[in-house]
Amino acid sequence: MAIIVGYVPTPEGVAALDHAIEEARLRNQRLVVVNSSRGESLVDKRFASGAEWQSVEERLTASGVDHELTQLVASKDAADQILRLAEDLNAELIVIGLRRRTPVGKLILGSQAQTILLEAECPVLAVKSPVPTDRT
Repeated sequence: MAIIVGYVPTPEGVAALDHAIEEARLRNQRLVVVNSSRGESLVDKRFASGAEWQSVEERLTASGVDHELTQLVASKDAADQILRLAEDLNAELIVIGLRRRTPVGKLILGSQAQTILLEAECPVLAVKSPVPTDRT
């Protein structure tokens, strides 16, 4: 059993990672961090660079959580890759980050998030990044 987190180098990805670390601690489960691209990894801003990926590794090591980092480059969507991995590992939980959206944007959830939420066989925790505070 494991907890899987879909990670992208954005505030939403960091929020998902933070929550996944806490869930892994609470459940005493291994955390599998997944970062993927459909093959355009050199230009895909969602694909973590070497320095970003190293920072994630350092953060996980400091947390003390048993973990595994997985970067995938394949023709499948990130959602499909995460769902397949969740099935293969008999995941207890999937954690994903969601972007904040405008009222119109709320009518249409991101396709990757929507696919995971609708098709996952295990519970899915969808988190948002903290709202920036106004310091004026």
